[in-house]
Amino acid sequence: MTGVDVRQLVRDHYGAAARRVIQGGGGCCGPGEADIVSGGLYSEAEQSGLPAEALRASLGCGNPAALAELREGEVVLDLGSGGGVDVLLSARRVGPTGKAYGVDMTDDMLSLAEENKRRSGLANVEFLRGEIEDIPLPDGSVDVVISNCVINLSADKDRVLREAFRVLRPGGRFAVFDIVLRAGVPAELRRVARLWAGCFAGALEEGEYRTRLVAAGFSGVEIQPTRVFSAAEIHDFLDQEGLDADRLVPLAADKVTSAFVRAAKEIKVTR
Repeated sequence: MTGVDVRQLVRDHYGAAARRVIQGGGGCCGPGEADIVSGGLYSEAEQSGLPAEALRASLGCGNPAALAELREGEVVLDLGSGGGVDVLLSARRVGPTGKAYGVDMTDDMLSLAEENKRRSGLANVEFLRGEIEDIPLPDGSVDVVISNCVINLSADKDRVLREAFRVLRPGGRFAVFDIVLRAGVPAELRRVARLWAGCFAGALEEGEYRTRLVAAGFSGVEIQPTRVFSAAEIHDFLDQEGLDADRLVPLAADKVTSAFVRAAKEIKVTR
């Protein structure tokens, strides 16, 4: 597929998820998906006071606001913010002197996020319509870029990473969750991973991720796997997708991870 095709596929997928949440359902698109990918990410304390719709719309694979070490007064940007749960959590952490932005290209998700913002009562939140390959914010305007299993959905990841670098202030931090494949993954598995209900589309191998971050200008790259998907989990998903799970699971077991990816935009010292 072309980049345009991928973008439309993602927009349709997440638009449908938002509509399901608005109608009272869950955001995931298949039976058991929440347990496989998005379940159990937020503590009871974090969930307290958040709109139920924000939590049901969560389609991520981690909790970036919890690991990004956000500080009072910082400006945070969430790439592909969806229903807004990570933006709302970030807004709480940076407090009234800080701000949390979310950018998303899906109108239905943006509408849902705006309603969740209203219900949360948080004033230091702003949702922007836009694509993560062309972030609608000026250079050097944010302290931290977060994201929750969205960068892997882009057909132009290099541009996304360059844009993240551009909007960060010197000394700013890149702190995202993403699906990351372990080295040596067979090509066939990489094709199957892209079919994983949108959640694993376009996943990079760890070495590729490091190389692309450095090429975008980042330093201090760290990739910390937080969850390795088991053979049973992978079998369930492949079976749901009508694929030959018995044959493919040995290729996939222990090779697909949810990972916290961290990097920094160095402060350049001039003499």
